[in-house]
Amino acid sequence: MSAVARFVVLEGGDATGKSTQMHHLATRLRDAGHDVVETFEPGATRLGARLRTLLLDEDGPLDPIAEALLMAADRAEHVAEVVRPALQRGAWVLSDRFVPSSLAYQGVGRGLGVGEVGQLNELATAGLEPDLVVVLDLAPEVARERLGMSRDRMEGENDAFALAVHEAYRDLARSRGWSIVDASPDVDAVATAIWAVVEEHLAP
Repeated sequence: MSAVARFVVLEGGDATGKSTQMHHLATRLRDAGHDVVETFEPGATRLGARLRTLLLDEDGPLDPIAEALLMAADRAEHVAEVVRPALQRGAWVLSDRFVPSSLAYQGVGRGLGVGEVGQLNELATAGLEPDLVVVLDLAPEVARERLGMSRDRMEGENDAFALAVHEAYRDLARSRGWSIVDASPDVDAVATAIWAVVEEHLAP
């Protein structure tokens, strides 16, 4: 099969099932004969793993601008070490989070501004854009139930923050052409819906 590189990003709030659905999509693409790289943010590189600890595992608040800069630093390394090399060899790259996360979490949730955070990430990614962004949409109260009691710093934010991020994803999806998939059905049903979106937009 000819190598046609594609970059697909799965997005959404915490506990929407992004990692699980990424694995399902990767399996289906591999079964179709594609070279597939599964990755994630933050933390997919050696530097990223250290930044992930600062971002998610440390106790206490983090200045919103510092948070946005750390996310961008992780993303710059991720693009340079993982995403671009895979795309250059013709692989499909599936990422659990990318720039849309920063737009929703830091741009809207932290109040830094979507435009400002977008400019920062334009530099971090050298302009790299996904071929497809799929937002897994799940009511914040349902996501909270899925999280349970063990939560990282971001997952432990208050309900108002979670709702702001949830609404930000919906608004951004409408304005930027991202695809929204209902994440409330069972895993197989969500996987089928995501595959339909991929087929419609990218024809794997």
